[in-house]
Amino acid sequence: MSQPTFYVSPEQQVKDRADFARAGIAKGRSVIVARYADGIVFVSENRSKSLHKVSEIYDRIGFAAVGRYNEFENLRVAGIRHADVRGYAYDRRDVTGRMLAGAYAQLLGTIFSAVMEKPWEVEIAVAEVGETSEGDEIYRLAFDGSITDEPQFAVMGGATDKISAAFSSQYVPGASLADVLRAAIAALIADPRGGASLTPDALEVGVLDRTRPSLRKFRRLSVDEITALTQAKPKQGRARKTATPEAPKTSAISEVDTEPAKPIVDSEVKAPAPRRRRTSKAAATSEDAAPDNGDTKVTETGETGE
Repeated sequence: MSQPTFYVSPEQQVKDRADFARAGIAKGRSVIVARYADGIVFVSENRSKSLHKVSEIYDRIGFAAVGRYNEFENLRVAGIRHADVRGYAYDRRDVTGRMLAGAYAQLLGTIFSAVMEKPWEVEIAVAEVGETSEGDEIYRLAFDGSITDEPQFAVMGGATDKISAAFSSQYVPGASLADVLRAAIAALIADPRGGASLTPDALEVGVLDRTRPSLRKFRRLSVDEITALTQAKPKQGRARKTATPEAPKTSAISEVDTEPAKPIVDSEVKAPAPRRRRTSKAAATSEDAAPDNGDTKVTETGETGE
């Protein structure tokens, strides 16, 4: 029995669906999710002030996505509802990033394997900040539901290879927020479709800050905060340059200070001299007083003898 002309092998069908999803994701701007000293930072190029690519899911969980906005927005809303229901039915501590990433993986895998539906052109990241840096978690989920646990950072969308290489060359684990943010901006500029620079108003930055006293650790950075963080390094660099030539001046001053210390020591050594003179005078006075008394006695005796 001959096969119908419209038959497509499963391997070819999966490959075509994967290529279709990758092409749609590559059209969007990239997002970088990375760990820093006090939490996790999300950095993306987004000139829209209302259509966010980075958002909060739960108390300690953040969400970032690239691709078609309507599709990853549905995923974001579904994740918020799933987390709220679980936290209300059980406990807020039962809502974890791993649990949410597993739910997303099942949903994306089901959509990708559905023959009569097109695959979703999305790639998402779920991050959870822990009490310490060892408890931070970053999960990257592809369009087909495959999940990856990223140890330090994740790059999604756009020219992923070039941006990932540029970011890894400058990224230092455990660095401050300002250093990681500058490295992320420099890596996003490496996208050949972008411009030579990125202004703070063209960025969307969110952080999961474990040092926040409130229960909710997610917050967005304003344009002023981004500007202050990106300009922090030049100020430190100028301070270091001015501190270097001051080192010999300090040593010269110390040498000058040690030179006048000698007369101070001499004066301290010479100080007992007047005291000795005073004691000698007192002794001389006592000695002079003794013969005077003796002479007086002698004269008195002599007079008496006469």
